[in-house]
Amino acid sequence: MRLAAPLLASALAMAIALPTYAADKAPRPQPAKHADEPGNAPDDAARASDKADTAQASAIEYSVSRHRSIPFHGATLGYTVTPGTLTIRNDEGEPIASMFYTAYVADASKSGKARPITFMYNGGPGSSSMWLHMGSYGPLKVDVPGLDALHGEPGRLVANPDTILDRTDIVFLDAIGTGLSRPLGKATGKDFWSVDGDLDAFARGIQRYLTINNRWASPKFLLGESYGTTRTGGLAYVLQQRGVQLAGATIMSTVLNIPLLFDPSVDQMHVNAFPTFAATAWYHNRVANKPADLDAFAKQAQAFATGPYAAALSKGDRLTPEERTQMAQQASALLGVSPDFLLRTNLRPGPDRFRKELLRDQRRTVGRLDSRFDGIDVDAGGDSPEFDAANEAISGAFIAAINNYLFNDLGYQTKLSYRPNFYSSIGPAWDWKHRAPGNGRQFAANTSVDLSQAMRQNPKMKLLSLNGYYDIATPFAGADYDLEHMELDPALRANITYKYYPSGHMIYIEPGSAARLRQDIDAFYDSITR
Repeated sequence: MRLAAPLLASALAMAIALPTYAADKAPRPQPAKHADEPGNAPDDAARASDKADTAQASAIEYSVSRHRSIPFHGATLGYTVTPGTLTIRNDEGEPIASMFYTAYVADASKSGKARPITFMYNGGPGSSSMWLHMGSYGPLKVDVPGLDALHGEPGRLVANPDTILDRTDIVFLDAIGTGLSRPLGKATGKDFWSVDGDLDAFARGIQRYLTINNRWASPKFLLGESYGTTRTGGLAYVLQQRGVQLAGATIMSTVLNIPLLFDPSVDQMHVNAFPTFAATAWYHNRVANKPADLDAFAKQAQAFATGPYAAALSKGDRLTPEERTQMAQQASALLGVSPDFLLRTNLRPGPDRFRKELLRDQRRTVGRLDSRFDGIDVDAGGDSPEFDAANEAISGAFIAAINNYLFNDLGYQTKLSYRPNFYSSIGPAWDWKHRAPGNGRQFAANTSVDLSQAMRQNPKMKLLSLNGYYDIATPFAGADYDLEHMELDPALRANITYKYYPSGHMIYIEPGSAARLRQDIDAFYDSITR
């Protein structure tokens, strides 16, 4: 597998297991066939041993702490790292789950001020926090010199120059059923494998951590990636109702409104995907008279998508043959595929067909999590790629790294096996329904409603939106659309900051974007805490 141009950075694949774009052919959200992060092979062995494995989980909270330090921009950053468990109890006080976490607390400063604390998690649903933990903002990260360099490598941890531990303490949380988190007692996985069950578990876990670590006085933040952003939207509201007021939240590779990501019968799904398809064509040199500036081109494509393209789709069958042909020609110039292909797909190519078509003449497909990567299928025909070219490179390195780190380096002891993901069980069982504030029962979650209400109730809460131009899994224009349709007062809209990067789904994996990403996050925290 190769990048179509020099590797700027590495890799990817992503941090959430959202249902796939198999919705190209299905009218409603479906459980994931392919996770939005590495390591998505069916874990049937883990599923078969689930009951025996869960029986090993304990309601007794256990943790170990180690003091460590790293060189950090000419100084030394000291910290305490603590992997451990939080016992989740229901309203009757019965233990129902053990939630695994790894906390990083920087050495106390002389200011005496309560340090901010940020709770981080990936998505899926069905992913542990391994990708963020081992790849993003902690003091250590897997060294990713390039995609090919990681094939077959065990994953070497190095000091992370882009950690945000100097700005905030960090707690990585694993969803129930993933990592070392398990149901307890009479509870089963299905009690947590739903939008609302998951929100309740995370809220209780965060409250428990704040209590046993005396952190209620700290400024509190959330950071979620992919489906973790769906969780963040709901969690901001749930925590608000339980007395946990957030200072801010960061959403990366965002999807808040699930139907607009996976339902091909909704034209907005195609409008949202269009600018990412155009950016992909730009990268692979399929755009005639290619402009030099990606940012400007992406915005041009977004303006076309939300203007003439959306207007054409909205006409449905009323679109005349002449209008259809004209739109196919105009869209072809931006998307790098033929007008005939667009006409055959009714101007709605969908992610899978576009990924298969763009480089078909080269017998290549493009990646879903990062469309800069190309792959080689056995069959150059067909409508869908046989695999995600961006999804096959780094999982082994990350899995080896976290197991060695937790069990050897930190000396954490458990009878459980660390599950990087548990997609084979969680995906098919996931209940997508959601009860949003004041909005009744949603068939498929749209937690922008929850986030909007949380921001109205807490007008000082700020939001940072981070998205990559080459992320077909969660297109950047979709994030914009979700955030721009929360019916917020202009004063509250000013609390949202948008940032975009020449990256795929896991922005932090790529050194070329990671430094700028850290600068943007640092500025976000400084605007709130300093």
